[in-house]
Amino acid sequence: MRSVRLTVLYFASLREAAGRAEETVQTDAASLREVYEHLQACHGLPFPVERLRVAVDGAFARWEDAPQTGSEVAFIPPVSGG
Repeated sequence: MRSVRLTVLYFASLREAAGRAEETVQTDAASLREVYEHLQACHGLPFPVERLRVAVDGAFARWEDAPQTGSEVAFIPPVSGG
């Protein structure tokens, strides 16, 4: 397995749950879904993958995409408001 280093950004309620706005992680996850699921378990993140969007380097990505070293990954929770 290959290991990659990512910067992960958290927004809104995910930031509150993680206790930080961003962090650098080293992972051998095969997909962005696996990255999120690992961090969800570590930080008690409240949303399942199906309720979130994921972006890589400023562009929306697919959960099955493989993480790449040096990328900035953002987990974006649902928003409410009017």
